Amino acid sequence: MMGTLWFGEIRKQASSFIQDKYNVARLVLTDVTEAELLVEEVTNDDPSSPDAKTMTKIAEASFDTVDYWRIVDEGEMKKWREAYKAMVLLEFLLTHGPLHLTHDFLYDLDHFRFLSTFQYVDDNGFDWGAQVQKKADQIQTLLLGKEELREARLKALKITSQINGFAHGK
Repeated sequence: MMGTLWFGEIRKQASSFIQDKYNVARLVLTDVTEAELLVEEVTNDDPSSPDAKTMTKIAEASFDTVDYWRIVDEGEMKKWREAYKAMVLLEFLLTHGPLHLTHDFLYDLDHFRFLSTFQYVDDNGFDWGAQVQKKADQIQTLLLGKEELREARLKALKITSQINGFAHGK
């Protein structure tokens, strides 16, 4: 049993090492940016939740014009989890990124309206469709409600300030 756990950890580390090297090669040899790699990491099909630190890096990069357009390029979502995680990232960017992001995504309201009806229950009986619907509704509220967006951005700023103040020992 102990050998299996040890082997699994080694395999995980090796996989991470190879992925890191692959990403470095992509940065050097292709037109991909670090921000795009971060978006891929956050919106992958892995069942884990998107990492707040990574989403914060993406939000910071979204203030750069070139990175902005690479970040908001929808890409192709092949699986429901990727689409859900992309909506988690979008909600984060709406509250932490540039204000003009809202205007760029107003054209996608039909997609969010469609996702408000999404249905999917997994093999364990968990209703992921309800999670997707809820996130789609939250995004529509932020896109359409100026006051709701303003309040959400103020709340995010307050939380970020508190976290940064705590991190710096204030």
